[in-house]
Amino acid sequence: LYTVIRFIIYKKWLIVNKLVCYRCNARKFDLIVFRHSTFKVVQFFNHLTSLCKYSLKKSFWYYILLLCPIKVSYKVYTQKGFYMWIADNWKDYEVLDTSSGEKLERWGDYILVRPDPQVIWKTPHDHKGWKQKNGHYHRSAKGGGEWEFFHLPDEWAIHYALPFQKEASGKADPLTFHLKPFSFKHTGLFPEQAVNWDWFSGLIHEAGRPVKVLNLFAYTGGATVSAAAAGAAVTHVDASKGMVGWAKENAAASGLADAPIRWLVDDCMKFVEREIRRGNKYDGIIMDPPSYGRGPKGEIWKIEDNIWDFVGLTAQLLSDDALFFLINSYTTGLQPAVLSYMMNSTLTKKFGGHVEAEEIGLPVTESGLVLPCGASGRWQRK
Repeated sequence: LYTVIRFIIYKKWLIVNKLVCYRCNARKFDLIVFRHSTFKVVQFFNHLTSLCKYSLKKSFWYYILLLCPIKVSYKVYTQKGFYMWIADNWKDYEVLDTSSGEKLERWGDYILVRPDPQVIWKTPHDHKGWKQKNGHYHRSAKGGGEWEFFHLPDEWAIHYALPFQKEASGKADPLTFHLKPFSFKHTGLFPEQAVNWDWFSGLIHEAGRPVKVLNLFAYTGGATVSAAAAGAAVTHVDASKGMVGWAKENAAASGLADAPIRWLVDDCMKFVEREIRRGNKYDGIIMDPPSYGRGPKGEIWKIEDNIWDFVGLTAQLLSDDALFFLINSYTTGLQPAVLSYMMNSTLTKKFGGHVEAEEIGLPVTESGLVLPCGASGRWQRK
């Protein structure tokens, strides 16, 4: 009732295409979006927490919202019209806090501290996890770095449930990913990509027909197992034999050992060229190109020099009834607007459909804000 009264008082309505509750990354106001039959937004000014610890979770509004029969979820993160895709459906992963160039993360039962160049703020280390970490990656001033462990196993697993799996079976976490800390801070999974897994797995699941998916620069197979779980026949291509082996382990642990997945250790550019000559087509294409890399035979990949030609080349593999094309970028120069321009130029003019491109991010528990984690561009037929 109090919330409704506040609606009437402020009368600041906007129409949006998501049913969510979220808050703005600004110290003087929150942007709240409520799940309702009509999609409406109201801006609440005069946030009641201190400027140092402005957090929806710790504010007066948090307790008001607890009394409302309205679901609160991280779906949209906005800063006066700015939009992000948020990976907020995790149960086994969580960004607990961020400060001083590092992020505090919970990976299942274990807490890690890893560097993150986006974290330029120096907020207090209030979360108890900073003192209870199981692993800490220390970056060296000379480049690289090393892990320091505190009662951390060599390998463990976390789980993730795709939206259609929850609706169809009610199972909690059907997908399983093996984790093991290795060089340059990595664990073998980019959890922010779950927001893209949700998107394309839904398209595949709802297609009602056989779907072929090509996953390039496929790493440890998060996208591969998500597409396969939705019913797609997947071709997984990565230049690293070790990463392909790891992806196979994830597929087997997710109950997909017998799924129609082709595992290929190959240079992605050369593979695409061969597929074009063979006349093979795919209904969905996923690519997560590195900023810089080398193929199995020393082939050099530099994203600024190669991405435009590579996207145009790969687009030739789309079928006449293709569903989607996804590009992920962790490169500073490939911002959402750049991805949108490039994909509209290479895909929309030829195949129709539409392109969306946004930053992707992960919610931060301690602050109630969102940590940006790169960008994605999506082309979709319908």
